[in-house]
Amino acid sequence: MQRRLQPLAGMACIGAILAACLGGCHRGQGPHVEQRDRVSYLRGPYNWAFYDRHNGAFSNGAAIHFAHGLQHDVLELTDIDDHGRVDVRTDARYVDMVFDPPQTEPSMELYGPYIARALWQLYRAIDWTHMHHEQTYDILSDPDIAWHRKQEWTRRSVEYYLHQHDIPRSPAPLDITMRRAAVMMKPYATWFRTHYPRSNNFFYYAHWWHPAVYEAMMIAGNDDEQDTVVSQTDNTGWNIVIHDRPLRMLLSREIMPRYSRLSPASANIFDNLHMLHGIAYDILAYPHWTIEQKREELYRVIQAMSYQPGDEQYARKFTIPHPDMDPRVYEPWMKSVEGDMNRIMVEMLEEMMPLMMPPGESMTPEMHQQAMEQLRLKLTPGLQQGEQPGSIADALRTVMPNMQMDPTSSEPGATPQKMIDAMLAGWQEKYGDLPDVEPWPMDREPQAPPRPAPAEAQAARHGPAEVHVAQQR
Repeated sequence: MQRRLQPLAGMACIGAILAACLGGCHRGQGPHVEQRDRVSYLRGPYNWAFYDRHNGAFSNGAAIHFAHGLQHDVLELTDIDDHGRVDVRTDARYVDMVFDPPQTEPSMELYGPYIARALWQLYRAIDWTHMHHEQTYDILSDPDIAWHRKQEWTRRSVEYYLHQHDIPRSPAPLDITMRRAAVMMKPYATWFRTHYPRSNNFFYYAHWWHPAVYEAMMIAGNDDEQDTVVSQTDNTGWNIVIHDRPLRMLLSREIMPRYSRLSPASANIFDNLHMLHGIAYDILAYPHWTIEQKREELYRVIQAMSYQPGDEQYARKFTIPHPDMDPRVYEPWMKSVEGDMNRIMVEMLEEMMPLMMPPGESMTPEMHQQAMEQLRLKLTPGLQQGEQPGSIADALRTVMPNMQMDPTSSEPGATPQKMIDAMLAGWQEKYGDLPDVEPWPMDREPQAPPRPAPAEAQAARHGPAEVHVAQQR
């Protein structure tokens, strides 16, 4: 235990780091008091196996979670006019942290103390799901848990996660929970990726890394091959991905297809957490609401994307677009703006648009094309040529001048129920009869496939890393 507690002394520098990133900016209001209750992690023979066996990967995850926590305070305490400078400095800090990571992982409260006081339920939801990350990494890491028993131990962890806390992320796919959250036409939508593209894309790297490590263990099995493949996957992240980052949030079904079939509930839980990160950053980056209004809206989103009875029946309602992917290879499709996350966004807009047209009017093909083009530009990090400023709703008003919406639906904490009903009906029509994804066979321990092309060959396929770093910074 001493080994785990000792590095905490180094965390005293967090306040100095935050001050350095912000350069003295301050935009917050007074703190909000909430009950600080917590639930302990689940005890099992595998506890700390990931830390002990894959300590380099563990430290990388700790660095990523440091960045996640710090980003909350950065956004709330930064004047929007200073976003460019702060984005460059925080991204550089996050990259430095990956290459010189912490040796332990305290909670979000230590990383982002201001938002810990203002939006405590957000941190409860995040820390609880990070606990599930650690549990499931531990189970796959522990060589004393036979391969054919990994699934039952994972199910035990999922059940504990869902039923021992009041705001776990849902085991339903993001296709459903994003429709329940209905954030797309809110005034903050896409603010973070537009105004903080470097930091945004750092988290896209992070959301490549988390599932890639699961998949590394899934293709390697329990023996020494697991150590090799996890190390190779980490090296791909450090040498290539962090320098040439994805341009969208990658979903579990894309980057860990085997684990997603082993535990679809767990895979969906992680997608729902990663999306919550992005929505929280959008809300905190938005400069036109008070912290109280942001709390009201974010708590609505947290509940909408939380576990609801019956969500389990949808856990396997997704397809596997890249079933044979190798986590040691950074493929071009992983970097592209096009993928499952943004497909969901396009579908949601198409399901909502009929409700936004005046009675008796229909959308022309030209209007539809322009609306979809603005959405594509909004979903691309940074401000693109031809992109209208502001939120998705702001951009759509320029190409749909007669667009009609209930003005109260965009207010903090307001639930746009008609939009939600339309989107869920659209999902049901398209995917209600989708066969459940097949379980992953765990009866035989896998043997790692041959190592793919070395990192140098992969880098050549994606262009020089040095050029991309210059563009990023």
